[in-house]
Amino acid sequence: MLKQRIITALCLIPVVMGGIFLLPANYFAWALVPIFMIAAKEWGRLIDSKCNITQWTFTFTIAAILVALNIIVPVDSLWFNSRLHPIYEAIIATGVLWWGASTLLVFTYPNSGKLWQKSSLFKSMFGQLTLIPCFTALIALKSVNDQVDPYFGGSLVFLVMLVVWATDTGAYFAGKSFGKHKLMPNVSPAKTIEGLLGGLLTTMVVVAGVMYLSPEQELGLVIAVTLVTAVASAFGDLSESMFKRSANIKDSGNILPGHGGILDRIDSLTAALPVFAFIYVAMWMS
Repeated sequence: MLKQRIITALCLIPVVMGGIFLLPANYFAWALVPIFMIAAKEWGRLIDSKCNITQWTFTFTIAAILVALNIIVPVDSLWFNSRLHPIYEAIIATGVLWWGASTLLVFTYPNSGKLWQKSSLFKSMFGQLTLIPCFTALIALKSVNDQVDPYFGGSLVFLVMLVVWATDTGAYFAGKSFGKHKLMPNVSPAKTIEGLLGGLLTTMVVVAGVMYLSPEQELGLVIAVTLVTAVASAFGDLSESMFKRSANIKDSGNILPGHGGILDRIDSLTAALPVFAFIYVAMWMS
């Protein structure tokens, strides 16, 4: 299992890095559509694990929305006078509100599950609120300052990924070494409070890297944004765990040997990206 995970990761890293830094933003936006279609198909299993019609309906609904976004709001018109297109602003803000609501659902699960776990409509809506803001946040960050510095937006996306990876890695090792107090036992029994704190502490390595490469940044602000993004990523992970537990599914898919599905790999990013993008847009406009 570990060997498979390592091999898959080694194969994925060059592809992900190439997409983030080498693909122009407009190609990047279209390349994401099939990836999010796979994630949508996996979410369809969370809606109804036995009904292929439901799964494919949700998949093509997400695909249609993403294609429409790429056509209606082309990447080269996303930013104008340092202002993000209002459609993208609204979707990202909606995503942040969703993650606030999702966090409440996680805290109150399994009682909260009584409200939605038998409703395909609710679970479909939750899937849209999870995937579409993540897509728009990715495109928004990737396209920042694209005409002047084509690597700047990729660096922002990579920064969010580093925060998520640092949080996950720190949480894993801290949880293994010191974990005693369960974080959300009804949602994910293996996660501990010590693990979460260890993950947050590990993100300070990312802060140190940012301050080293860009010392003009305000340290307190960098720490605050990093911690908020890290906490969001942790609850993104917990949210998917909650939906998988409700659907009695261990992994969202099996397309990535040793890792599960696309959703299993981007669950933390689905929350971290909209939250980081929302903060960045707010700071950019201030």
